[in-house]
Amino acid sequence: MRYLGFRLLQSIFLLLGVSLLSFIFVEAAPGNYFDEMRLNPRITNETVAQLRQDYGLNQTLPIRYVHWLSSVSRGELGFSFAYDSPVAPLLWSRARNTLLLTGSSIAMAWLVALPWGILSAAKRKAWIDHASSVIMAILLAAPDVLLALGLLLFAARTRLLPVGGLASLATKSGMWPEVRDVAVHLFGPVLILVLISLPTLVRHVRAAMIEAIDSPCVHAARAHGIPRSRILCRHALPLALNPLISLFALSLGSLLSASLLVEVVMSWPGLGPLLLDAILARDVYVIIGSVMIASLFLIGGMLLGDVLLFLVDPRIRTEGLA
Repeated sequence: MRYLGFRLLQSIFLLLGVSLLSFIFVEAAPGNYFDEMRLNPRITNETVAQLRQDYGLNQTLPIRYVHWLSSVSRGELGFSFAYDSPVAPLLWSRARNTLLLTGSSIAMAWLVALPWGILSAAKRKAWIDHASSVIMAILLAAPDVLLALGLLLFAARTRLLPVGGLASLATKSGMWPEVRDVAVHLFGPVLILVLISLPTLVRHVRAAMIEAIDSPCVHAARAHGIPRSRILCRHALPLALNPLISLFALSLGSLLSASLLVEVVMSWPGLGPLLLDAILARDVYVIIGSVMIASLFLIGGMLLGDVLLFLVDPRIRTEGLA
């Protein structure tokens, strides 16, 4: 509990740092939401100045930051100028969709990368390993946007996959038809994110498994005549868990950042399109709220990785109890 409490305290301070930096960067950006109103001849400068005062934009940065922290304590996360409502209700529905997309992508990516990396390490320098290296190099060299646009073009031309959205307009009532419809819409963005993350995951799994296979204890198990499949699953894989768990925590961040781009290209109703619209409209608190939700997902994934490392590595437990 002390180890977990220390990690939670670190996470809270990290979120505070992210929020403060977000405020500073947004303040440093030129323009604000009400600047475009000045181009409208029907809106006077006095009206724009009054709106800035009503929404608190004429206050100093520290005062605005304290007011925003107060709104966070009330569960509002600030106020959206464009939507004329608190930010939190706008974010939660989009955040659920982003979490669904990212969680499904992580699960599918690891289900593919783990056996692929183990097989590549077990067949080191064989034709399977060489073919895997070529495929991973091609996927690594392909830009993320190009993969997303390619799948989008394929879906639009063939109509085998739906283009954009979370569900179809005409869906049969009932739980299973709705789940199936969401799964069909989810397939395209998940496929893109899996292809984006596979090269990194497969290469790290392969490297960790090769290091574990070359360890003395695995050589000793092989000398005792233990079957190769059991050596890989019962001896080598546990030895490779530490770097793989750390990689799992880091993959959450990379997939989350990639998912925001894929959401925009594939028209998935997540945080990505909302954040893009807020940036274009200079909707300050929606931008900061979106960054905070994304940071919360990332820090939560890192915290989950720390907990898993604590459970599987007795050395960390010993340090945590010291």
